[in-house]
Amino acid sequence: MPGYKGHLVGGLFFAIMGMVGCVLFGWIVIDPLQGAALTGFCLLGALFPDVDTDSKGQNIFYAVFAAVDLGMIICRQYVWAAWLGFFAMLPAIDSHRGWTHTWWAMLLVPTPILLVPLMVQGTGAITAFVPFYVAFCTGYFSHLLLDGKFV
Repeated sequence: MPGYKGHLVGGLFFAIMGMVGCVLFGWIVIDPLQGAALTGFCLLGALFPDVDTDSKGQNIFYAVFAAVDLGMIICRQYVWAAWLGFFAMLPAIDSHRGWTHTWWAMLLVPTPILLVPLMVQGTGAITAFVPFYVAFCTGYFSHLLLDGKFV
């Protein structure tokens, strides 16, 4: 099983290949900022399954969670900050390689990427966030693949 560096490399490979494929098929036009953001989401997805254990990946992921949560608090978005805090605690409920290492978690965990814009801005906002959902799922898939879950 690869460590956090191996999962980051795997996530980066899948991010680049996914974006190249999407551009070649004409599914999406990616500017550099969006490409960097999609890569970031893919890398977070690649790290997420190991947030249930003390690891460097956990430290990186929770540093991002803390920064986003602090931003929400500064912007007085207390309800959203509370929800983020609640969801950030869920991986600690089970043992390592528990629910975070399942195919259904790969699809379910990133759903807030779609649900939050839906709740805030309505149905028209979802289409802009679908690539970010797919990027997170792709990174998550790369983690599960490298851990041998699909062998």
